[in-house]
Amino acid sequence: MKNTILTTRIIFFTLCLIGCGFIWYTNPALRSNTTIIFGLGITLCLLTMVVDFALKKLSVRKLISLSFGLGIGAFLAYIIENLPFFDIVNPEIKHFGLTALYIACMYLGVIMMLRSKNDFNLLIPYIRLVPQNNENPLIIVDGSALIDGRIAPICQSRFITSTLIVPKFVLEELHKTAESEDTQRQLKGRKGIEALNKLKNMTYIDLRIQDIEVDSAQHIDSKLIFLAQNLKAKLLTTDHNLAKLAEFHGIEWLNIGAITKALNPEISVGQYFDVDLVKLGKEPHQGVGYLADGSMVVVNEAVSYIGQAVAAEVISVLPSAGGKMIFARLHTKSAEMSA
Repeated sequence: MKNTILTTRIIFFTLCLIGCGFIWYTNPALRSNTTIIFGLGITLCLLTMVVDFALKKLSVRKLISLSFGLGIGAFLAYIIENLPFFDIVNPEIKHFGLTALYIACMYLGVIMMLRSKNDFNLLIPYIRLVPQNNENPLIIVDGSALIDGRIAPICQSRFITSTLIVPKFVLEELHKTAESEDTQRQLKGRKGIEALNKLKNMTYIDLRIQDIEVDSAQHIDSKLIFLAQNLKAKLLTTDHNLAKLAEFHGIEWLNIGAITKALNPEISVGQYFDVDLVKLGKEPHQGVGYLADGSMVVVNEAVSYIGQAVAAEVISVLPSAGGKMIFARLHTKSAEMSA
């Protein structure tokens, strides 16, 4: 992008010089003022580039908002101008009055648009991020989902086919976190940015980092809720408080933890599996291990296998706060190996 802009500026400067040369060549009377002609051309070119640099941070949304505000103001002034009470005989007073009227109305139009820019930005089809006839659902991704990191392998599995939207203010918040003096916050911020970079590299994922303007005074959670409501999007987060706030506002939210939990295999009585025993159980003859989802497995008569992998047969499954507690006994295969 930067190279394209630089090339465009060079071409523009070259065209200005060619234009000056054309004027100088086609007007013999001006040939004695060569320095003035080329000086004015170069000055005009440089002034245009100065304006270009000054408008560097002016987004398309701001430009549309300002233009729309000016248009509304001018239209309102035109209506007032044609009202009977504005029929002023004195041309000088009328000219001054019309000038003041148009300036005042256009100013008020711009101010009105700036105050309601959040609503206006989301009314324009271009600002709604996708064409209105696009049936692909939208998912807004918050910082907690990126920091969690599991979104990358989930998207890599191609289970998510929706358009993922990461608002720019979420990205800025991640950068602030990554630059924090607190080591833990730094690690979280960098982990979130790393997950986002992984998503960018997945060509089959429709990922959009959108510079969507929302009142900067609002809390980041309020911004996400506002966007999700206006874009009719789902919210992907691991923040429980934000999820509850989304539910309150009628916004559908996706919980990565729920997805992970749903993918855990069901354990039933009589099933057997391999598990690494890592410590003693509550009873002297028990060995304890853990499954990939964190479920505790207590194996009877397995104290001599601690530090090894054994085949365990499930004899009962109890729910617990951390997931499941599975009681098992040594499967025949492990018993035979011991013998």
